[in-house]
Amino acid sequence: MVITKHLIITGRVQGVGYRYYMAYKATQFRITGWVRNRSDGTVEAAVHGEPAAVDLIVRWAHHGPRHAQVTQVDVTPDDRSYNSFDVIE
Repeated sequence: MVITKHLIITGRVQGVGYRYYMAYKATQFRITGWVRNRSDGTVEAAVHGEPAAVDLIVRWAHHGPRHAQVTQVDVTPDDRSYNSFDVIE
């Protein structure tokens, strides 16, 4: 069984390597999906994988890389699936 979650991450999350570190973590956790910066200063992502792995990356998203200051993570279900993990420029 696999699941997909859509995330909007708020705080100081741009300019701190958040997207690339999330891609690194996704590889570690065997997650597929994507991550991108949004024009409003948030980061948006879709994460797809085994429920335990998705839970791990969602928990990681609440603090992010060392220099990030995450203030909020909105998580909603998603019904799409993905074959790789992409950092969208």
